[in-house]
Amino acid sequence: MKRFICDLKKEFHGYNGKKLVSDLMAGITVAAVALPLALAFGVSSGATAASGLLTAIISGLIIAALGGAFYQISGPTGAMAAILMSIVATYGMGGVFCATVMAGIMLVLCGILHIGKLTAFIPMPVITGFTSGIAITIALGQLDNFLGVTSSGSSALEKVGITPNITAVIIGLAVILFMVFYPKKLNAIVPSSLVSIILATAASMIFSLPVDTVGEIPKTIFLDQRLSLSDFKLDNIKTLISPAISIAALGMVESLLCGASAGRMTGVKLNADRELIAQGIGNIAAPFFGGIPATAAIARTSVAIKSGAQTRLCGIFHSLFILASMLLLGPIMAKIPLSALSGVLLVTSWRMNEWETIKYIFSHKFKGGMVKFLVTMIATIVFDLTVAIIIGVVIALVLTVAKLSKLDINTSDSDGEETTVHICGAMIFANTESIEEMLDTLSQKKNVTFCLDGVSLIDISGAKEFLSLCEQLHDRGVAIKIDGAVDSVSKMLDRSGIASLLDAWTD
Repeated sequence: MKRFICDLKKEFHGYNGKKLVSDLMAGITVAAVALPLALAFGVSSGATAASGLLTAIISGLIIAALGGAFYQISGPTGAMAAILMSIVATYGMGGVFCATVMAGIMLVLCGILHIGKLTAFIPMPVITGFTSGIAITIALGQLDNFLGVTSSGSSALEKVGITPNITAVIIGLAVILFMVFYPKKLNAIVPSSLVSIILATAASMIFSLPVDTVGEIPKTIFLDQRLSLSDFKLDNIKTLISPAISIAALGMVESLLCGASAGRMTGVKLNADRELIAQGIGNIAAPFFGGIPATAAIARTSVAIKSGAQTRLCGIFHSLFILASMLLLGPIMAKIPLSALSGVLLVTSWRMNEWETIKYIFSHKFKGGMVKFLVTMIATIVFDLTVAIIIGVVIALVLTVAKLSKLDINTSDSDGEETTVHICGAMIFANTESIEEMLDTLSQKKNVTFCLDGVSLIDISGAKEFLSLCEQLHDRGVAIKIDGAVDSVSKMLDRSGIASLLDAWTD
């Protein structure tokens, strides 16, 4: 708390009316972007548009106030909506509320235990594949609303409509085309998603179009369908552990990746532990109002930064403006066509893909990167986030070990008496056979110097095999020296007993 208060004083040092106006205008701009997305993600998750709004209001405000940096804007996201679809279908909204609170507790613990640092071990192709998988899942999940039909099925792959509502399809297509061709200069002032929703809603109301709409927007922050303490039962908690882990894992990964990206934009580093605690508290609170899980969102965060956000008040203002919109414009929001929201989400899912990174991986023909990307993307669609990331990381580790197993060994004779063996690579369990194979070549030499300046790592298997090689060479009358080992390798040589044996043989 002392560090948090200290950082707040630093953040608000020299705060004045000009900065307040900047925060206020940035908050309005972000709210304009976040409002249609909150509605859309609320509906696409299997909950309601009101749940999406409440999430942006409650979680967005709490996380902005307590977060790890001034620029983080949180609320419902496409990635979270994608995994919530199956959770809602399986456990209902009561299960989602309980799982969200459990996930929030997990996030707080992750912040306290500094577990957020583990996200650094997730390779870039795995994250890119996960993002693309989520984008496809969102798009598949919007087929019903886009086509204006209702189909059965609990997963996105099963939701395929048969007979479309032509009017709904036309509205959805119109929204997509409008957003695609909307001038970028205007988008910086008024977001295309908001304008397209307004136009679609106006057309639907004026011409009384036969399409499904968002439905009633309540004029209270306490929704009828919300979490109560009686929902927490031991059997429910046991059943919901897996969904809660998925929600917490996604919340951690998406929020910290957003913070890392925004940190590069602003030059202000995110306090990861504080951010996770704030995300946890926000997710614990939201279900008691009827909200769904929230994470930081790079789209909204980048808008806040580009709009001139100065402090975390921008995020707080963004939530308050959404609250005002809900209370004042609820009857109009209720008339928004679902197909218009689906059009917004289809464009959003396309833009979610990290196309520049995907192009880089495939154009440079990084085979390992392509495998990680494709496998993670498919696993995200077929399974869920947690399984996909585990599979992606395991494949990345296997491919990394395969590369590390290639040990480069070059032998050179200087004067017939002295032989130098240059070793490059990591001497680990995967290449002990290469170390063993050196025996036949070197056993005929008189003096052998192992040059280890190219060795970055020796594990216990590599050390034991290298020790065995040295012992066998010594038994055959070969004088052995080691040269050029870096500090970490030298320490391993000492710990494994190789250095002391060489010293004894020299004496």
